[in-house]
Amino acid sequence: MRQLAFAFFALFLISFNTQATPKADVATPYVTMQTNFGDVVIELNPEKAPITVANFLGYIKDGHYKGTIFHRVIKDFMIQGGGFTETMTKKATKDAIKNEAKNKLFNNRGTIAMARTSDVDSATNQFFINLKDNYFLNHGSQGYGYAVFGKVVSGMDIVDTIGTTKTTAKRGMRDVPANPVIIKDMVVSYQAP
Repeated sequence: MRQLAFAFFALFLISFNTQATPKADVATPYVTMQTNFGDVVIELNPEKAPITVANFLGYIKDGHYKGTIFHRVIKDFMIQGGGFTETMTKKATKDAIKNEAKNKLFNNRGTIAMARTSDVDSATNQFFINLKDNYFLNHGSQGYGYAVFGKVVSGMDIVDTIGTTKTTAKRGMRDVPANPVIIKDMVVSYQAP
């Protein structure tokens, strides 16, 4: 199964990336998330989360995240985004993916993980960045857990600023930033920043 996942990811990288990738078993993607608060650079981990990384890169390739917002911000916990527009319109998604929370990547401060419903394998387009070590989100702590697939390597100060923004209730949802936190674009590179 793992070999199949790696094969799928390798094929995806070939079709996704138009620039030369480093010669390695698995190339390391870096995503620059451009927001109206500033840029955040995320190093993805395709070796330990091949399905999740391929899914995330697929949404980026389709331009899905342009104009989405961080719609759920909870101080000293996490910031969540990728699924709603500024008008709180939910974006269409692809099929849900398998939960890779057993990959031994932990929900520590600065890591990015997939959001999901109570259904273990329900993650689609939404993700969150941990503002602190959230042990209870790890596999086996209080259930199956939430799949980590990368970490912030630059711009954690931006993440922290977003994490302290004033929130309100909108369209029946709580913890929505009063002033929208907008993802303007996500840019992928295979060179370390």
